[in-house]
Amino acid sequence: MARDYLKKAEKTAMTDAGDVREIVQNILSDIEAGGDAAAMKYAEQFDKYTGNVLLTEEEIAHASTLVSQKLKDDIAFSHDNVRRFAEVQKSTMTDVELEIVPGLIAGQKAIPVRAAGCYVPGGRYSHIASAIMTVTTAKVAGCEHITACSPPRPDVGINPAIVYAANLCGADKILSMGGVQGVAAMTYGLFGLPQADILVGPGNQFVAEAKRILFGRVGIDMIAGPTDSLVLADGTADPFMVATDLVSQAEHGYNSPVWLVTDNRALAEKVMELVPGLIDDLPELNRDNATKAWRDYAEVIVCADREEMAACSDDYAPEHLTVQAEDLPWWLERLQCYGSLFLGEETTVSFGDKASGTNHVLPTSRSAKYTGGLSVHKYMKIVTWQRATRDGAKPVAIATARISRLEGMEGHARAADARLHKYFPQENFDLSAEG
Repeated sequence: MARDYLKKAEKTAMTDAGDVREIVQNILSDIEAGGDAAAMKYAEQFDKYTGNVLLTEEEIAHASTLVSQKLKDDIAFSHDNVRRFAEVQKSTMTDVELEIVPGLIAGQKAIPVRAAGCYVPGGRYSHIASAIMTVTTAKVAGCEHITACSPPRPDVGINPAIVYAANLCGADKILSMGGVQGVAAMTYGLFGLPQADILVGPGNQFVAEAKRILFGRVGIDMIAGPTDSLVLADGTADPFMVATDLVSQAEHGYNSPVWLVTDNRALAEKVMELVPGLIDDLPELNRDNATKAWRDYAEVIVCADREEMAACSDDYAPEHLTVQAEDLPWWLERLQCYGSLFLGEETTVSFGDKASGTNHVLPTSRSAKYTGGLSVHKYMKIVTWQRATRDGAKPVAIATARISRLEGMEGHARAADARLHKYFPQENFDLSAEG
């Protein structure tokens, strides 16, 4: 069925991404060769910061005194929700074993990575919630060491609330360094840190590119582009609430797409009428971001019915997906491609971004078609093991020898042969590849 675009974006989230690979690769190579001193050089160049890099206990304690009790209570509330949800997620990962054949037992274990590096953005906005989301889940997973890394302000350092949140949630070390140099420091194990086994957390295009280049040497949660959000709304939705939710996500950045998909043209037109006024009412930085995001990247799409709406949403595979429509159970069952789903007017992406318990580090740029967001599972390795009695090994060894010879892998076959000859010297086996 045709989709009617009342507003069509001329740009995509990647239009202005630019080719930053060469810049990032040069910085990474320089820091790998030059170590701590090279990282400090870039910190001074990009962060305009020459202060202490690894926060001391005294500095963390001082930062905590700068955070109001009201904000501390809010951070504790969010941390508790995220922690409890992460603990439930972890409970779904269990060690198992199965007797494959009599005498041969195979199993799986879930083992957390040893060292996690959590990047917490601090540029346009101070992402207190990102410290909660990344550090808490790593702690619940059982990582032995967690580094929280955030860009400092010139001559000031990391936002005290980020320091407080990272420390409360379980960070072992807090690194006052941003951008590529911060990512490199955690990966290479600079400043006495253990080398990170995984890097997690959102960041700008340079942080994303650094993670892309380093992937393989270190694990990553995902390669994230600009945040994106889609609202599915039918004729029962409140246009003001829909418009408010779209604007709330457009403020993330000039290239953060927001999309409205509906089967009600009147609703779509009303939302388009309301959005500019809601944007104009924002503070200057937020207004500038939302204005550009709405103008250049937003889309409003009218579909024939709810099935077409759902299909359209799955094609876009949004990072955040809001449903303001009747029959919420139908949408929950039908929708397949999204990072996180918000069902009904009573919840909103902002809840998930800050305090409701689900994680806000989510797949962008349509990568929700194949992956979910950050969770305890991202910090866990599912490994397998096996053990066998000699009788249990017998039929497996016979099959292994024959399959190996059919493949031309004689060394594999002989590893199986050796066990059969040792354990069952009185028996003759047909171990050839021929039928």
